[in-house]
Amino acid sequence: MIKVAAVKMKSMENWDEIRTAFQVARKGTVSGAAEVLGVHHATVIRHIDALEGRLGVKLFQRHARGYTPTEAGLDLLQVAQATDDQFGQLAGRIKGRGADVSGELVVTSLASLATQIVPVLIAFQAEHPDVLVRYLTGERLFRLEYGEAHVAIRAGVVPDQPDNVVQPLLKLPIAAYASRGYVKKHGIPKGPEDYAHHRFVGDDNRNSRAPHNTWMREHVPDSAITFRCTDTNAVIAAVKAGAGIGFLMDMGAAQIPDIVEVHAPRPEWAAPLWLVTHVDLHRTTKVQALLRFIKENVREGGL
Repeated sequence: MIKVAAVKMKSMENWDEIRTAFQVARKGTVSGAAEVLGVHHATVIRHIDALEGRLGVKLFQRHARGYTPTEAGLDLLQVAQATDDQFGQLAGRIKGRGADVSGELVVTSLASLATQIVPVLIAFQAEHPDVLVRYLTGERLFRLEYGEAHVAIRAGVVPDQPDNVVQPLLKLPIAAYASRGYVKKHGIPKGPEDYAHHRFVGDDNRNSRAPHNTWMREHVPDSAITFRCTDTNAVIAAVKAGAGIGFLMDMGAAQIPDIVEVHAPRPEWAAPLWLVTHVDLHRTTKVQALLRFIKENVREGGL
């Protein structure tokens, strides 16, 4: 039997999983628990499997009619019921505060979008001064299902992680640029027939699905991509230093001195931006407020 004290110790750390197990025990089925929690049934199964793995016991007997708690499951149900009751009492005490746009709000994006996104977040914070903004940037994918962020602004192909709500935001124009020094030395290619005689700055990830990287693999000889980078800031630095022709966001490149446009933006290079939230947080007041604000303050071609 699970020791109640042990479950209590872990209850806050793994509350989402415990809450899921509680609802499965109450409803007797994965689909019933998913409906109550407002999540995908795959999330319910994932939480149950993770919790059983962490505790080292089976919490439910699976059968054709659904899920029946084992003795260990009943022990956990007792703890979860007490915790759920305490949360209910807490909700009653703070009823009404949920309409406020306040507290911590975590937003994530690629670092290359910071120049455009930061002013929007600051303007949002000016309207909602009780919000603490945490803006996290990086190449890695922050895990919304683990609560690493409330809102993610992602670029490229449509995100397909389970349990996420994905909304199109805009398409960022991408153009090809080179330094003035490079153009003076090598000229500007007229088209694909000249690319073999030029040098290009590309992504070190040869499987990148960014539209302009896909286009490069199809039209630029691999031997011509002579400088490869892992992030946009490195591409900018390489282009400025004269390493070759690189693809940059059109709106950001206009602010970079001593580079010139080699090819104007093309639809096939455009980078789609997506607003991504987890289903569990999507309808919360502060997340909805931020999503509306972002949509109202963006325009095609830039933020």
